[in-house]
Amino acid sequence: MPAPADAPPAAQPPVSIEVALPITLGQFVKLAGFALTGGDAKRLVVSGLVLLNGRIEQRRGHRLSPGDVVEAAGAAARVAVSDQR
Repeated sequence: MPAPADAPPAAQPPVSIEVALPITLGQFVKLAGFALTGGDAKRLVVSGLVLLNGRIEQRRGHRLSPGDVVEAAGAAARVAVSDQR
């Protein structure tokens, strides 16, 4: 059965992005491409436009853990640990 015309589009699964830990929410927002600059990332986070594991997170200095899912600008990214040191 097709979705109704006014239904929101189906959510895309989060893309895994490999990072070296520790990494803060603000850094990850920029790295994931949700913001072009650090200033843009700061504005997104403090404005309450970023979700961390489904909840609004306004602390751009919040340290992320492997498996955390960050959502912004209609996209989602999962924190994956890079094997490189």
